[in-house]
Amino acid sequence: MVFASRLDGKKRRRSRRDAARPRWFGVPRLPVIGAALLFAFVAAPYVIAPFYRTIDPVSTPMLWRWVTGQRVQRLVVPLNRIARSLPLTVILAEDASFCRNYGIDPGAIREALAQSDDDIADSRGASTITQQVAKNLFLWPGHSIVRKVLEIPLAIWLTLVLPKRRIMDIYLNIAEWGPNGEFGAEAAARSAFGIPARELNAAQAAELAAILPNPVARSARNPGRLVRELAALYVVRAATYPGHDACLYAH
Repeated sequence: MVFASRLDGKKRRRSRRDAARPRWFGVPRLPVIGAALLFAFVAAPYVIAPFYRTIDPVSTPMLWRWVTGQRVQRLVVPLNRIARSLPLTVILAEDASFCRNYGIDPGAIREALAQSDDDIADSRGASTITQQVAKNLFLWPGHSIVRKVLEIPLAIWLTLVLPKRRIMDIYLNIAEWGPNGEFGAEAAARSAFGIPARELNAAQAAELAAILPNPVARSARNPGRLVRELAALYVVRAATYPGHDACLYAH
């Protein structure tokens, strides 16, 4: 009897504690709040993205540099004020199927996994330009399975709600192009060559494309062997495949 009464007492105390915990419709409140915040975090980019048809966004790396008091140099310029050689070369260097794909390129992923040369593998990863835009606008840098899982559907969504020309416009204005907070093509051209982006020639555009995978270690102002070799390759590609940027100028 004494043992049974102790059990009853414990049950009553547990019931009182459970009753005192905040609940909504019988569900503990904290898990509901946590689930709601997680949903908002995942859903927010899908709500925000269509507004970038007309709004010039900033990237998460820019925001991080601002928050930490680091330098950010960025001048937003529309695509029609950037030399045509730059977007073409960037497409051929970073995402040759840009005008045809739906934000992702499974073939490029397989190709990147099969590459064995570290320098060349680093020169062109598995991410499309649209995936890089999704990452830079809404996610975080580095290698992470979680980030990739979030990035892929976001890239597809960006392709659905934004024209290809606008995706490229955004990319060329948010890409990190230097070790000291240079973001966007205009800052890159002025920092590397002392000219505006609209005056870039084919060789200069190719050097800027060559440093995109690692703008901290690579330089267009003082290009090393790898940058020079890649730039020469991209100049040949641009001359050989001039129509790869057709989706940017279609009416």
